[in-house]
Amino acid sequence: MEHNSKIYVAGHKGMVGSAIVRELRELGYSNIIEKNRAELDLRNQEHTERFFGKIKPDYVFLSAATVGGIMANMKEQARFLMENLQIECNVIDSAYRHGVRKLLFLGSSCIYPKEARQPIPESALLTGELEPTNEGYAIAKIAGLKLCEYYNKQYGADFISVMPCNLYGYNDNFDLERSHMLPALIRKFHEAKAEGADTVTVWGTGKVYSELLFVDDLAKACVFAMKNYTGAEFMNVGYGEDFTIAEIAQMIKEIIGFQGKIIYDTTKPDGMFRKIIDSSRLRELGWKPEVTLREGIELTYKWYRSVI
Repeated sequence: MEHNSKIYVAGHKGMVGSAIVRELRELGYSNIIEKNRAELDLRNQEHTERFFGKIKPDYVFLSAATVGGIMANMKEQARFLMENLQIECNVIDSAYRHGVRKLLFLGSSCIYPKEARQPIPESALLTGELEPTNEGYAIAKIAGLKLCEYYNKQYGADFISVMPCNLYGYNDNFDLERSHMLPALIRKFHEAKAEGADTVTVWGTGKVYSELLFVDDLAKACVFAMKNYTGAEFMNVGYGEDFTIAEIAQMIKEIIGFQGKIIYDTTKPDGMFRKIIDSSRLRELGWKPEVTLREGIELTYKWYRSVI
């Protein structure tokens, strides 16, 4: 990418998209195109087609998605599947037909079978059943990465895909009904401390594992891949180490300074027991994460306190 290249970051308001924009600007890229949902609804094929025909971006980072935590994923499977399919199909096809030089699609490690061997290599895709709690979202992400793969093979498009592990960081969603595990815990512990509560309730047993990557590290990986990788095969992007929910909750408790007790609600779902991904392919190209989990939680909590 040249520094004056026209770069469209789809989903620039979200946690991932905003991190990609920060990274691009830090590296001196100035011609960044940003459109919020009110200006451009990527679920609408006609609107998406019109945008690409008029703007004709050189590069596209496709981070726009309909996302949510475990409860939202369970309750709204149809919406998560439909809206993500709409976004992916509209953007990828319009990008190809209007001459985008390169596109990067952001997937998710939830694409892998619930019983996959650990750490999970890219070759595990479609070798077993998905985790039921987020099956709709996972199927949409599989479709997106396969669409990029097929556009590469059939049309010679330079469309690549990366599959990150669970993410957190600046601009995360802290809504307790729709957020992912880590921001939900940050909010719970913060509010419990402020209210002088004696306990914080954490969903599940606390025994399942989660691999977490600070979103700015993912942004660096995305820009790195856009500049250094071409191929139909997708690549994992992970932290390289996972922690139990109990360990993560204890870390957040210490960082926030909550003095009470943690209670585990075992009537609530745990989700997939373990999901650490093998990121060796991307690491061999020269990328590696820079922010430790504790550092990332501290940065995220500092940001959260600045916006509430």
